[in-house]
This record gives sequence, structure tokens and C-alpha cells, in this order.
Amino acid sequence: MPSLDAQIETFPLTRHFTISRGTKTNTVVVVATVHEGDVVGRGECGPNARYGETPETVAADICAMAPAVNDGISRDDLQAAMPPGAARNALDCALWDFEARMAGMPAWRCAGIAAPQPVVTAFTLSADGPEQMAREAAANAERPLLKLKLTADDDLMRVRAVRAVAPDACLIVDANEAWDVASYMAAVPELQSLGVVLIEQPLPADDDAALARLSRPIPVCADEAFRDLSSLPALVGKYDLVNIKLDKTGGLTAARAAVTGARAAGFGIMVGCMVGTSLAMAPAMLIAQEAAFVDLDGPMLLARDRVPGLLVDGSVLRLPASGLWGEGF
Repeated sequence: MPSLDAQIETFPLTRHFTISRGTKTNTVVVVATVHEGDVVGRGECGPNARYGETPETVAADICAMAPAVNDGISRDDLQAAMPPGAARNALDCALWDFEARMAGMPAWRCAGIAAPQPVVTAFTLSADGPEQMAREAAANAERPLLKLKLTADDDLMRVRAVRAVAPDACLIVDANEAWDVASYMAAVPELQSLGVVLIEQPLPADDDAALARLSRPIPVCADEAFRDLSSLPALVGKYDLVNIKLDKTGGLTAARAAVTGARAAGFGIMVGCMVGTSLAMAPAMLIAQEAAFVDLDGPMLLARDRVPGLLVDGSVLRLPASGLWGEGF
């Protein structure tokens, strides 16, 4: 019978990472491990205070599922047994990994999809002063897609500074709920002239009704406003894409359902991540195959990653042949 445990781990970042809600210099993740004999399945999640999560509460929620795992709970039954969020993500992905290894086939084959191909990820520039962001952008100017974290202070100056040193990169801007309607209306015309291709979560998720009546010449993507499949009806008419993160949906199983539902409702797909290691990104690579925008650069922001980790060539991500997750890629 399989057993379950959870471990809290800390990974330092290469430099501070700032968004509109704060700054951090390391990332704390929780790893769920399902094991039976020599077979071990792992899944990683990134607890997020935005959703009331801490590493300790998430680890406790995972460990509380040990009797159900011991009884052989299925991934489908897990969806009803736990709410969406980081804890269910780690356990769901651990079960995918465990089942793939028990079956002796890669997770993508278990899912009934084609082998995952390399994807191009956005590279995130932490919110900082215009000069500092320009310096970081200049060092990454050859990347095809840069994502700029904004805070509602000097945002246009930041974007202008980045565009000046990275003229060929496509730009995404992400306000993480920091703007109001006036900020949005003032920014959009110039962002359009600066070649911004996507705006992520400009308004607070609980105060975004204005997006239904505002012009959206640049597509707007729901991040904090989108959690899982149940979020979609409230977003129709306000957003053009949804950012699917496994830590929000509660795992790969729910993320796959969210992709199907989002497409049926007319939304484009972005796949994103919390700052985490390659173990968290590997299952998201299956979702990335269907995404218009991929933002899985979490491991690229770390001072050290897991070994083996994703294979990184500039902004191109590939899954390793074995040893990370979903054995047998």
C-alpha cells in the first residue's frame, strides 16, 4: 500500500524578486512524496499567501491525506476530497508521477497526449526602478519574450526603459492587481505603441467589472481572477485569456479540465507558475503544449535548481529524459 509524506524546502533566488505585493529573496516549496517499495512519485507546490496558504498549512493538508493515499485514492476522487490550491497540486502531481512509474510509461502517455515538445518561456523582470529594469532587460535582450512586473508607480517609464534596450523582444506586463481603471486607461495607448502583446491582471480580481466595458486593444489575461474551471463564467466579457497555474487549479488533473473549459468558453491559454523548481514546472509542461503564452521560468530565477532539472537553452525549455517527473520522457 502506498504511503505519503510532505517536506518543506527552501531555494535561494539569484536576486530579489519583487511584484506589487512584496519582495522575496528565496522561495519556499512543499514536496509531496507517494511511495510504495522502490516506486516513488513526487509533486511540488508553491504556497501563496494571496490565497491564505503557508508552507506549514499546506504540508499539514497534504499529510492529512495519508490515510486516503494508503487506501489507494484515485486522482479523480482527490478532486472532491481536497479543495483547489497548492496542497492538492503537490499531491495530484505526485500521484501522476507515481502512477506513471508504476505503469512503466511516461506521464504524457498515461494522459493520452503526444510527447511534450520544447516550449519558449517568458523571462520575468522583477519590478524595480526603470534604470535597474533596463539593465536587467539589456542582459536578456536576446530573449524572445520578456515579462515585466509592474506596481502602478512609474510603470510607463519602466516599459519605455526596457523597450529601449530590448527592441526585438515581445513584452508582457503584469500589474498583479495594482492598477485602477484610470491607470489602465492611461497606460494602454502607450503600451500598445511600445509593442506590449499582453496585459496580465491589471485590476484587482474582486473589482474588475470595468474590464467588460473598457476597450481591450491589447489582450488582457486573468491571473488572480482565475483559479480553476469554476472561475470561468464570471470572467466572460472581461478577459481574453486565463493564466492556468497548477498551484491555483490544484494539480495537473484540474488544469487539464481548465484548459478544455477555457477553450470552450472562448478564452486563450497562458500557463504560468509560482517561483519554484523544475519539479513544479515538469507537469505544467504538459499544459504548455496548448498555451499561446508560456511563463515557466521559475527555475531560471533560482540560484540552484534540482538535479536533474529542466533542460534550458536560452528561453527554450525541454524535459529531461528521466529522473525529474513522469519518468520516461
